Amino acid sequence: MSLGAPARSLRRPSFPWRPSTCFAWASLLGAGLVATPLIALALTALSPEATQIWPHLATNVIPRALADTLRLLIGVGALCAVIGVATAWLVTQYEFPGRRAFEWLLVLPLAMPTYITAYIYVEFLGFQGPLQTGLRALTGWRSLRDYWFPDPRNLVGAIVIMALVLYPYVYLSVRALFGLQGAAMVEAARTLGASRRRLFWRIGLPMARPALAAGLTLALLETLNDVGATEYLGVRSLTLSIYTTWVNRGSLPGAAQIACVMLAMVIGLILVEKRLRGQRRFALSVRQPRPVGRIRLTGRASLSAALVCVLPVLFGALLPIGFLISEVLSRGLLEQFDAALLRNLANALLLAGLASGLVVALGLAIAAASRLGREAWLQALARTASLGYAVPGTVLALGLLVPLAALDNRLADAAQTWLGVNPGLLLIGSGAALVIAYTVRFLSIAIAGIESGFARVSPRIDDAARLLGAGAPELLRRVHWPLMRPAIAAAALLVFVDCLKELPATLLLRPLNLDTLATIVYGHASRGSFEDGALASLLIVLAGLYPAIILARADGKPA
Repeated sequence: MSLGAPARSLRRPSFPWRPSTCFAWASLLGAGLVATPLIALALTALSPEATQIWPHLATNVIPRALADTLRLLIGVGALCAVIGVATAWLVTQYEFPGRRAFEWLLVLPLAMPTYITAYIYVEFLGFQGPLQTGLRALTGWRSLRDYWFPDPRNLVGAIVIMALVLYPYVYLSVRALFGLQGAAMVEAARTLGASRRRLFWRIGLPMARPALAAGLTLALLETLNDVGATEYLGVRSLTLSIYTTWVNRGSLPGAAQIACVMLAMVIGLILVEKRLRGQRRFALSVRQPRPVGRIRLTGRASLSAALVCVLPVLFGALLPIGFLISEVLSRGLLEQFDAALLRNLANALLLAGLASGLVVALGLAIAAASRLGREAWLQALARTASLGYAVPGTVLALGLLVPLAALDNRLADAAQTWLGVNPGLLLIGSGAALVIAYTVRFLSIAIAGIESGFARVSPRIDDAARLLGAGAPELLRRVHWPLMRPAIAAAALLVFVDCLKELPATLLLRPLNLDTLATIVYGHASRGSFEDGALASLLIVLAGLYPAIILARADGKPA
């Protein structure tokens, strides 16, 4: 070093992890929020008290719950794959009556929470329900001794009902691939004389494998997350075992151990999904993707295609929504409107609004850090922050309880020492814990949506703004924000509706004096009077319809 070297070169080197953008701290916060409950869960499961409970769980609880969960996943996965792939293939490859409407109608079941659909079908198919009542009126039968009727409250019923709600995850991902990326290959095969059956089995299905794996993983994660439908339909799943072990038996360490088994299953699902994707890649043409030329069906073939598409829509969305409207009108629930429902609606809207705002702000900062930062670890932090959606609500609530309770106790001690007052449980007692849980679980939706918005903005715009002296905050505020407002609004809408429907974490983390629409519906169903919660159910469903339609129409358009 020469004596004339600048003084700053003699200083200690700067901290090597110092980020190149201020938004990197948001990535650290998001990754920390997701990692904290998982670490707390592992520590709880390994506590000395937990080691005494494990033999009982391993012998009497986990084997049956694991077996039922595996059967449920296999059944729901198989049915979702069949319905999703078949309907996506029909609406993208053929022209038949109603095809344009089916393209977006097939997404409508996404607006139906699985637990509400389960409650509806138990009521609809029950002995006092409209179907059996009508059947007895037509035939003159009086009791179940005169005829046989299927009972939906079993594993098979749960598989069918959950698949009718969750198949759109497969349909959406596979339809996008069939409709745009596969056009050239399908048309080339047609010119070579491939039959319809050969086109599907040799071209369509192998090409759809990565999209099928991605859609199935989402559907199966939603199946694992469910607690309301499985409890009502009598399926002893791992999620339900966590809930009953914690709430009914008061064993937090035992619930944590079952949750760890469930986390292992989630990790296995993700690894299987990556394995199924394999090294397959289908590159897009350098030209703008174009829709495939559809074959017009006539006669019996066109009617069969329309029937295949109408059945999932009918049983997954139209019949349940019609049943709810009928119950609301026939029971006069609008005229006898309970003021408490308004309070619960306000609670749900407030919690969902707060969580949506926090999730979108954090997701925007994390996505901006990934785009504007130069460090490779920012991408890793963004992927860690996106893991929350893979963690079921019961597992997440269990993992958040211990650190939030510890933080509440620290805050109470500090307030007692400095102010002389005891504020109680500020986070768990106020509903703030629910906002944190929603943020952790749905952060990945905001990150994915906003990253897709960033992908549509050319990096050359960033370079030009930087050359003009704009820093990262100014670049985001003056350039990216105006261009990405539709993507941000769509992400906020999806997060808001998911928060409104969320049940497992809400049941476990809500204060005793706080109810939302979802917990009201669950409470009515638990007391055997679901019909009294028909109006609350209808409000949840109506809230989810608009985002489902927007998602269906946007997803089918080329970027």
